[in-house]
Amino acid sequence: MDIPLSTIAVVGLGTMGTGIAEVLARAGREVIGIDISEAAARQAVAALEASTARAVQKGRITEGERHDVLARFRTFSDLQAAADAQLVIEVVPESYEIKQQLFRELDAIASPSAILATGTNALSVTRLAAESQHPERVLGLHFFNPAPAMKLVEVVSSVLTAPSAVEAVTELARELGKEPVAVGDRPGFVADGLLFGYLNQAAAMYEASYASREDIDAAMKLGCGLPMGPLALLDLIGVDTARTVLEAMYSESHDRLHAPAPILKQLSEAGLTGRKSGRGFYTYAAPGSQTVVPDTKTPQESTGAAAGRTVRSVGVAGSGTMASGIAEVFAKAGYDVVLAARSQEKADTAKGRIAKSLERSVTKGRLTAEARDETLARITAAGSLDSFDDVDLAVEAVAEDLAVKQQLFATLDKVCKPGAVLATTTSSLPVVACARATSRPQDVIGMHFFNPAPAMKLVEVVRTVLTDDDVHATVREVCGKIRKHPVDCGDRAGFIVNALLFPYLNNAIKMVGEHYATLDDIDAAMKLGGGYPMGPFELLDVVGLDVSLAIEKVLHSEFRDPGLAPAPLLEHLVAAGCLGRKTGRGFREYARR
Repeated sequence: MDIPLSTIAVVGLGTMGTGIAEVLARAGREVIGIDISEAAARQAVAALEASTARAVQKGRITEGERHDVLARFRTFSDLQAAADAQLVIEVVPESYEIKQQLFRELDAIASPSAILATGTNALSVTRLAAESQHPERVLGLHFFNPAPAMKLVEVVSSVLTAPSAVEAVTELARELGKEPVAVGDRPGFVADGLLFGYLNQAAAMYEASYASREDIDAAMKLGCGLPMGPLALLDLIGVDTARTVLEAMYSESHDRLHAPAPILKQLSEAGLTGRKSGRGFYTYAAPGSQTVVPDTKTPQESTGAAAGRTVRSVGVAGSGTMASGIAEVFAKAGYDVVLAARSQEKADTAKGRIAKSLERSVTKGRLTAEARDETLARITAAGSLDSFDDVDLAVEAVAEDLAVKQQLFATLDKVCKPGAVLATTTSSLPVVACARATSRPQDVIGMHFFNPAPAMKLVEVVRTVLTDDDVHATVREVCGKIRKHPVDCGDRAGFIVNALLFPYLNNAIKMVGEHYATLDDIDAAMKLGGGYPMGPFELLDVVGLDVSLAIEKVLHSEFRDPGLAPAPLLEHLVAAGCLGRKTGRGFREYARR
């Protein structure tokens, strides 16, 4: 197999096959495009003509280079055309029967030295290889959509694959400008193995009417920096495709987190498969369109909604980074703020942290010196909660300890005036437990800010079964005034973001614990294949492994799902005191400051 891969056949000229063909042709390979549909072949040629024309317009290639690229791409309707290829990449529908039949036919057509690659993202490469007379030349080559833009390629080996074949396609991937990641054969591989579990949980969350599709998607985009929300991404991928991947994953793992949410089956069988059909979780202007149009589930402006309470002054309880960040946000928006800590010294230190933050904004040109001074003047540092006697909204941002928060709310109940809204910033504890520590649980609500509060736009608004409508309306109005995006969710562990984020992080840890892939490969896969701003292990070390473990335990305790049990490796590292960047060592080691 030690031959140059200069002529490559791509079998199946759908969106992915066309994208792969474009990548190969642009990289100087002779590409044989094969599809039983002549219409699909014509569409593939047209797509390549259009994309290369755009590249010429943008000055990325010359007209001569475009001509050469187009000349290197030839299409056929007969599989026999693959006879001259040194590598055959199949991207036909995700069906064992279809792919196995294709591999049997290729045995009689392809050169004995040719490598046969499957583009599957869900099926067993080993099972497909077993159908070939030469299983040693069969492997997985999983590109991501859109292939010309996405850098990740997963190179999937079975126990039967010859190392020389793996080396050849890995080198090809590098020559194509891609980042190859070597993975073993299990459904979903790395990127989809983590991604689809997360997407499945988002679908289940929506199906349970826990939050609207718009709020789920906004929460994950704004709270995690993801390029798309999970439900919009399911529509892009195809609801039917997601269901197929999840069924393959569940058949191997038997993890309930991978059992396809019933709504995926319902939508698939109704033909509501996402963008390609014009309707999935959202409704689109036309099949294949990316333009979302209003439908019966689109949120309507409610004319009969309760009016909010007047908020002129805000109390923020706490002296840590989150408390000072929240106080800064409110003061910038024009509210008078009382920042209260356990001592005057701690409160002054917290206000000093705000002053430094504002000064950095001035230095970067984001804030004027006058606005900095006015913002600081609105903040009063206090060493006692007694100073909250006249605030309209009290926000606690103290330690994530239920007993501590309940004691604080009992104090707020005594200090704050009647009608004041009492809010907790907890990320994982039950809001109702804080509310019950007061004599006015109807005034208590969750306002989960994200760190750093001045920069992060999301606030999860968590109402309990006891929260008054006007309290909910008040907090949503305030979020608008402080230029944050509120999303509504109920009072259950993890709310939206953490309930979806931390099982994904936990599953990444399990992959490493099972020696399936390395930290670096998993981080690279999620950044390059999923568009995540940080890999899971980078994020875990930033968040803190102890914090992550605590949230995992809360989720496992509330939902009682075995798949949510904290990964043993996470518990081991926390027990060893390896908590992430703050201790200099977590999943990776860091230079001490």
